[in-house]
Amino acid sequence: MTAMDTVDLHTHSSYSDGSLTPGQIVELAKKIGLRGVAVTDHDTTAGVAEATRRGEELGVEVLSGVEIGAGLDDHTMHLLGYGIRPNDPKLLSLLRLLQEARVERNRRIFARLNHLGIQVMATELPAADGQIGRPHIARLLITKGVVRTIDQAFSRFLRRGAPAYAENIRIPAAQAIEAITQAGGLAFLAHPAGNDPKLQNIEPLLRKLKALGLAGLELYYPTHTPQMHSTLERLGRDLGLLFSGGSDFHGAAKPHMPLGGRAGDRPVPFQLLAAIREGCRIETVPRH
Repeated sequence: MTAMDTVDLHTHSSYSDGSLTPGQIVELAKKIGLRGVAVTDHDTTAGVAEATRRGEELGVEVLSGVEIGAGLDDHTMHLLGYGIRPNDPKLLSLLRLLQEARVERNRRIFARLNHLGIQVMATELPAADGQIGRPHIARLLITKGVVRTIDQAFSRFLRRGAPAYAENIRIPAAQAIEAITQAGGLAFLAHPAGNDPKLQNIEPLLRKLKALGLAGLELYYPTHTPQMHSTLERLGRDLGLLFSGGSDFHGAAKPHMPLGGRAGDRPVPFQLLAAIREGCRIETVPRH
């Protein structure tokens, strides 16, 4: 498989918690030889139009996307929405709810940091293209000299279980899948092994999600071992699910996860994007 036969369908721009603009992600995709890319920012579609325009200029196919945190029973998860209409009113209404919740979560994080004796304020955060999240707070802690690295900020203060961590809301999976689907898109379970590395509960979870309208799962992911990949591929085929894959690219925020994957990662074949496009009935723009 050549580079021009591969894609990256899981990326984050400066509109959520990535360091590159959507246009810069597309430019990087072109530079490294990817045939297609999806910008899947957390709880916002604000960067899709910019990415699409740049993709048309450079001949890189851009698939619209979004990533939404959700819950089902005792499971928390992220759902990727592909091929969505980025300005769909009902989808935007749901995303506004999640964005407002993120602002409240940030307020609680700052309150906990202050309680720990770390004097930081939200007004000290630099201007951002879109939403403010934990990576932005981590970078502020570096600027203030509290920590040296983003990883250190998360391990000491911001990760789940750390003293400044604040839980974010998780909307019902059924609501997220419905919003993605009625916006013309397809819902996929992101990094399925993330909360279940032994995949002990993945089959019943996938069956429940499929009954709610789930269309696919993220098969190609940097932390998936060959055994995970094989298990997920078998389950996906048995359940009639589509596959996606990507690097979970954040730019400088997660330099260990480069666009297109690391050396040795399984490359994500273009055929996956084509199948998703067909499922969404999206017409492709001729490549330059």
